[in-house]
Amino acid sequence: MLAIETASEACSIALFEGEALIASDHRTIGRGHAEALVPMIGALPDKGRAARILVSLGPGSFTGVRIGLATARALGFAWSAEVLGYPTLALIAAQARAAHPGQALTVCTNGGHGEWFVADFTASGLAQGETVSITPDAARSRPRAMLIAGNRAEAMAALDPALGATSVDLLPDARAVPLVPAALLTSALAPIYGRGPDATPMAARLPA
Repeated sequence: MLAIETASEACSIALFEGEALIASDHRTIGRGHAEALVPMIGALPDKGRAARILVSLGPGSFTGVRIGLATARALGFAWSAEVLGYPTLALIAAQARAAHPGQALTVCTNGGHGEWFVADFTASGLAQGETVSITPDAARSRPRAMLIAGNRAEAMAALDPALGATSVDLLPDARAVPLVPAALLTSALAPIYGRGPDATPMAARLPA
């Protein structure tokens, strides 16, 4: 299985044989996923060829998610491989649960235009409700778990220090993809944007 994670400032891949990790690469690059991803996969054993590909759906970097999905689709076609997607925030939740088992948690990551992507997960890693994109100010009044993970976890915990929440600063890592609950994998390879479009379509702006 080949795992591809491109929804954040990290570009991350991992190759597995069953549950055993064969090889991986994880780079915090900010931008440049289009230039980095394919060479990273090509450097894996047998150029990363796999019967199954798992790829991040977001939310996160619009460009990064699209690059990951396009690459996964192309490789899936070339290799006749099964391609499934997973929610990126569920991967972060899985990473946090590995270090803090048995706890429900809130995941908080960079969003667009100064907002945060926020989602809640049960102790078993399943989503509780929808992912939302909200401002840090709006997040003050939003209920959250005592365990917060993601690259904005510390900032969210600091909104109410008296609560005493534990924050775990994490970027998504493809090496942890096998920890994502199987129930969250999907063959519907549509990006999870987490927020509405920035532009209003022309049809919506025309007078009635």
